[in-house]
Amino acid sequence: MAFHHLLEQAGGMGRFQSLQIAFHCISILMVYPHILLENFTAAVPDHRCWVHSLDNDTVSANGTGIHRQDILLRISIPLDSNLRPEKCRRFLHTQWQLLHRNGTFSNMSDLDTEPCVDGWVYDRSSFSSTIVTKWDLVCESQSLKSMVQFSFMAGMLLGSIIYGHLSDRFGRKLIFKWCLLQFTIADICASVSPTLLIYCLLRFWAGLCISSILTNNVLLIIEWIMPRFQAMGMTVTICFASVGQMLLGGLAFVIRDWHLLQLVLTAPLFVLFLASRWLAESARWLIITNKPERGLKELRKAAHKNGIKNAGDSLTMEVLRSTMQEELEAAEIQPPVCDLFRTPNMRKRIFLLSFVRFAILVPFYGLILHLQYLGSNIFLFQALFGIVTLPANYVALLALNHLGRRVTQMLFMFLLGIFILAVTSVPPEMQTLRVALSTLGVGFSSASVMCSCTHGNELIPTVIRATATGIITIAGNIGAALAPLLMILTVYSPHLPWITYAVFSILACLLVFFLPETRNQPLPDSIQDVEKESVDCPGH
Repeated sequence: MAFHHLLEQAGGMGRFQSLQIAFHCISILMVYPHILLENFTAAVPDHRCWVHSLDNDTVSANGTGIHRQDILLRISIPLDSNLRPEKCRRFLHTQWQLLHRNGTFSNMSDLDTEPCVDGWVYDRSSFSSTIVTKWDLVCESQSLKSMVQFSFMAGMLLGSIIYGHLSDRFGRKLIFKWCLLQFTIADICASVSPTLLIYCLLRFWAGLCISSILTNNVLLIIEWIMPRFQAMGMTVTICFASVGQMLLGGLAFVIRDWHLLQLVLTAPLFVLFLASRWLAESARWLIITNKPERGLKELRKAAHKNGIKNAGDSLTMEVLRSTMQEELEAAEIQPPVCDLFRTPNMRKRIFLLSFVRFAILVPFYGLILHLQYLGSNIFLFQALFGIVTLPANYVALLALNHLGRRVTQMLFMFLLGIFILAVTSVPPEMQTLRVALSTLGVGFSSASVMCSCTHGNELIPTVIRATATGIITIAGNIGAALAPLLMILTVYSPHLPWITYAVFSILACLLVFFLPETRNQPLPDSIQDVEKESVDCPGH
């Protein structure tokens, strides 16, 4: 765990680190909104059945205005329980007699209806086009809409497994660039997909890559900065993800066509890919994977950009080998994935970190995916969600540095559970209070995720960090996929899903207590470092 001594000789936290962090933050800003893209590209507008007498172009051209349309709508489309036009059925025959009932609809259920066999008419006041309107993902086909998000999440799950291992084997920079190129091609092609199946396959491909892009962004920041700046580095990345959410809300408000919105969000990633050639590979990873010559070269580049003169005299192979002797000896044998579970302390960390990440992402995505509790203006909510996470992450950074990693996580996770329970106890009529409580819950959930990511990266050794992060990310993605499925519990009680979210959050809070504190501690570089910590600190 002596790499931070080499970083100090290379200038510590200087211009080189600042430029690296800036690039990765811009990358997160541009890539993260794609996770939430279907909030807008798959938005479901108001709709009703297409009716020949009402929507035929010739009839519409000869109509007598809005009053005429209201009359035709009344006799063509039945009303639902809220006295609004049905979305998925129409009268089998035009019901002219309804014009003479003076608002009495007691026998409307006896009238013959049929599904929307001729298609649907969509309200295009909010969106000119979405994938829902393009492929009619409504009524009997509404379940197909979930296929899109599922395909993306399934890609993230598989990508966590594949590219986490490849990042540890072939390097952070190479896998980051390769995934960024694939991601850009996949989402640009998705914006012009001719069929829903092709769109789902391309979104699966994009999901396969995005997890690795975000993970390697974080790793290349964490592995290039001093321990005392690591929490700040995580906070900055999450803040840029928040800004990305606000950017998505703003762009979606301006661009109401899903093709153009997806293209505008994706095309600039080609520029990011071209700029990535100037990125530095992780010197820590190069040294730990028995490539000390290349690691030393990267350290000297960093020292030069940081203004350190005569870096070649202070950063030599002899200095590197004497400083990292134990780590280089451990690197002679490349640890397989099973080594994560072979030693007791490492196994304990992986299981605890995986469950904590799983348990905290269940309520996190539970809040994100059910925006109706905040209102119908999804543009405003997307911006609101991004805004609230900024102060939440700043407060989390202060707490991480002053209270420590464990206490901070436990505090935010407990508060998240309490606020979710509070939301369930507020009646739907008190919308303002529900919005306030839900917004605070979103802030606490974002802070909890940031704390969990920071703590997790500091507990995993460098030699297998990307693979371990991939496993932990898999657990988190399973939690993300489980969150909407829990809403099925509303058939038993409308409060049951939210109580379940709160229970997961409070359970995660309790389990964090069994993880060691890492504030101002050097990163472990090998599995042996982790086992030594258990000997030095038997209480943990």
